[in-house]
Amino acid sequence: MTRKYFGTDGIRGRVGEAVISPDFVLKLGWAAGRVLGRGNGGKVLIGKDTRISGYMFESALEAGLVAAGVDIRLLGPMPTPGVAYLTRTFRAIAGIVITASHNPYQDNGIKFFSSDGDKLPDALELAIERELEQPLRTVEAGALGKVRRVEDASGRYIEFCKGTVPTAMSLKGLKLVVDCANGATYNIAPYVFEELGAEVVRVGTQPDGFNINRGVGSTKAEVMAKTVVEEGADLGIAFDGDGDRVLMSDANGVLVDGDQLLYIIAKSRHAAGELAGPVVGTLMSNLGLEHALLRLGLGFARTRVGDRYIMERLKSDGGVLGGEPSGHIICRDRTTTGDGIVAALQVLAALSRAEQPLADLIAEVRRYPQVLINVPLRERHRDLLAIPGIQDAVALVEHELADGGRVLLRPSGTEPVVRVMVEGIDGIQVARLAEALAGEVRAQIGTRVEPIG
Repeated sequence: MTRKYFGTDGIRGRVGEAVISPDFVLKLGWAAGRVLGRGNGGKVLIGKDTRISGYMFESALEAGLVAAGVDIRLLGPMPTPGVAYLTRTFRAIAGIVITASHNPYQDNGIKFFSSDGDKLPDALELAIERELEQPLRTVEAGALGKVRRVEDASGRYIEFCKGTVPTAMSLKGLKLVVDCANGATYNIAPYVFEELGAEVVRVGTQPDGFNINRGVGSTKAEVMAKTVVEEGADLGIAFDGDGDRVLMSDANGVLVDGDQLLYIIAKSRHAAGELAGPVVGTLMSNLGLEHALLRLGLGFARTRVGDRYIMERLKSDGGVLGGEPSGHIICRDRTTTGDGIVAALQVLAALSRAEQPLADLIAEVRRYPQVLINVPLRERHRDLLAIPGIQDAVALVEHELADGGRVLLRPSGTEPVVRVMVEGIDGIQVARLAEALAGEVRAQIGTRVEPIG
């Protein structure tokens, strides 16, 4: 069954439009309470990032969940992975995060976690959508839910993050630039690194409801990298608005993406005998990561874009480590979802264990040139390779690249475009082949071509 409201990572959109409106979110809270509480009540945790609209949607969710007879624990501003962790420790029936992740403040969304701290399975999302079609019926007054605030939520999560690295590990002597994107990590991440001994230069830690992700954070990581150089820091760390992604910078201001961070953690875990199963990436993971892991004798598997698919593959293969180039890294032996702070700590632990600077370790991963072009479509097509002209064009590109590259045609799940990606050793060749392939897609089914990198 096709989901009407849920995407690959909850529900997201423009504030005040369609489903991201107070009336819909109230009904969503009620429907979720009905499905997840199964008529037996229970408690749900609610966290949020720093968007001004978070107050409004927090109140709407409260009303809906209480009407369904579910108790609520309010966490206040809290990174998405922090909500996942606290949902488990509070033995809650679910956790909800009000966030639009790396989007600007004008957007917002709702993410759900199960009682185990995992993303909700499709069956539960579909059940919530079916309940949304029913009229809202409030439980009798004596069964209404109650709302309480968790006063020590930040402290609990800070201690959890610190506990994911060896107790003997110290960051004393390290100067770190920590960019919190004026988002949910602003009052947590700096304390984690400071309490482990580091000197922290804070960036993006003054949220005002409107400046989340604005000119700072992992989507503008060059700001963090520039600050590293200006401050003479050893490393830089940049999170996105809800704290489930992280990018880093070495002492020279060279940016380090999610693929490179994933490699550093994998190499360290492998050397320590702590790596089980293949490392899992996505269709967009750079070929250089795959080749670097193969040189270590490690398996590598690709899955669809999205952390829920990475987690599914890790579980099916018995793996513990996966991630995306964007910095969404899952350390399954530490937590149940992508966690920017935990991932950064694993990198710092790897550097400590290897006794090498970040620049030396990232030099082991050669990032292949990758060109991605969006081709808007006249209409959606499920099987692009069934179209003869496109099929022939892909075959020609693959033949020219041989074993030195790869091709990907990926229809967007949210808009009528197909993403044409070509990756290979020679940047000039890659750009030429990407333009040619995008031109063929446009000629067959597109409207125009938009290069994006």
